[in-house]
Amino acid sequence: MRKEQKTQAIEELTEKFSNAPFFYVTDSSALTVEQVNNLRGKCYENGVEMKVVKNTLTKKALESIEGTDYSELFESLKGPTALMFSSTANAPAKIIEEFRKSHDKPVLKAAYIDSSVYIGDDQVKALAALKSKEELIGEVILLLQSPAKNVISALKSSGGKLAGLVKALQERAQ
Repeated sequence: MRKEQKTQAIEELTEKFSNAPFFYVTDSSALTVEQVNNLRGKCYENGVEMKVVKNTLTKKALESIEGTDYSELFESLKGPTALMFSSTANAPAKIIEEFRKSHDKPVLKAAYIDSSVYIGDDQVKALAALKSKEELIGEVILLLQSPAKNVISALKSSGGKLAGLVKALQERAQ
């Protein structure tokens, strides 16, 4: 790679890292071309971008981003590296978990989720279990709706009883 190409690659990576709230550093080196293509297809279906990059370029791109410290990730930038960019925190982990049911790789080296760094392949299950923003919003809405539904149903059932009592009292008074 010439210097201009490296500079351009670093700029592109810097932009990717700046715009992606979540990214994973993985190793998929032992996979065949067909398996890598299948993995890329699964990534594409789930809105995850997979990119194989040189570690030095990745490190320089991360270092060039101001205001965020990515130094914890630098140790994982050794050996073959593929980056997975996503707008959903758990999507890459779910893809890795599913793909590894029939393959040994990809191996998770590290993940960056909302300024938290997860190091090691043992984090895949925990990351896959993370709830997405949409799932959390849905749960909060259900929790907020449930007390209101209980009050409404209690009023409906009690309202019938109350009306019956009022009618009975009214008939007695006559």
